[in-house]
This record gives sequence, C-alpha cells and structure tokens, in this order.
Amino acid sequence: MHLTNTKVAHEDNGWRIDFVGDDGDVVTVHVADAAHSDEETAVERAKAIMIELTAFGTRGAYDAVSNGNFDDDQPLLNTRH
Repeated sequence: MHLTNTKVAHEDNGWRIDFVGDDGDVVTVHVADAAHSDEETAVERAKAIMIELTAFGTRGAYDAVSNGNFDDDQPLLNTRH
C-alpha cells in the first residue's frame, strides 16, 4: 500500500485516523482522546501504533524482505552468507 492521503476526525471517544492507499485500501487507527489533545499529536501516535504492530506476531529475523518462510532452518529471501 502506497500512502496517498491521511484523514483525521475527532470523535466523542478519541481520534480516528484513516491512512488511505493508492489502491483504495484504508487502515484506520483509533487514538484515545485523553492522551492526545491535538490533531498533529494524534497522527504521530497513530503512526507509532502502526510501527508497533509491524513487529506483532513476527518471529526470528522476519522482516519486510522475508519470503514469508517462517521455518527456522530455511534462509530468508536474498540472504547472503
């Protein structure tokens, strides 16, 4: 997803930040109102949440260039020794 737009809305229970991609996909992050009182801070917190989630559920040396192979005895894509 290539980010093309960020939409921010302040709601009764916090901030809703929509990250919109060029393919029409949207990722929405809800940021609690109490900790972030302005739009810029809420967007920065939403970005931090997204970064925290990229590591969630990954194992070993898995990263963005992984071929999706989670077997410990198999090398990652383009791994050189």
